[in-house]
Amino acid sequence: MGPPVAAPSLRAQHAHTIVCPYFAWIEGTNGSMRFACGLFAFAFAMAAAAAPASEPFPFSTALMLDTAPMRGSKRIPMIEIQENGMASIDLWCASARAQATVGDNSITIAPGDLQSQQCDPERQSRDEKLLAALAQVTNWRRNGELIELLGATPLRFRLMTN
Repeated sequence: MGPPVAAPSLRAQHAHTIVCPYFAWIEGTNGSMRFACGLFAFAFAMAAAAAPASEPFPFSTALMLDTAPMRGSKRIPMIEIQENGMASIDLWCASARAQATVGDNSITIAPGDLQSQQCDPERQSRDEKLLAALAQVTNWRRNGELIELLGATPLRFRLMTN
């Protein structure tokens, strides 16, 4: 006879146990049990992902472009969109009225005519670029006080909370 064989440890006896936090009692190596556990975990994750995670669009609140003022000025572009879609836009120099359509995560902005003021060419150029970028936004997302308008040129705005 050979040397005596030690009895298997408790750990070795349960090495085949399926680890599933939702069904700790599932044991064995049965593939259907593993599938059931995985399916349950997947369904739980999908339910959590389907829960509304976004905050509503901040209608009737001034949104300030997340940038520093231009040299020699304290003015920073702002936009305010009402629930009826009317929007007012203050650019680097000029101002404009616009029509906005806001959905769950979609947005379109159709700027109207500019109400120009006497400004230097650099400010006028930045006004034109910003107005063009606003006209190209297609989506929005909110993260607390930060609103991002997404399009060809993403624009970040901050809620004015005074």
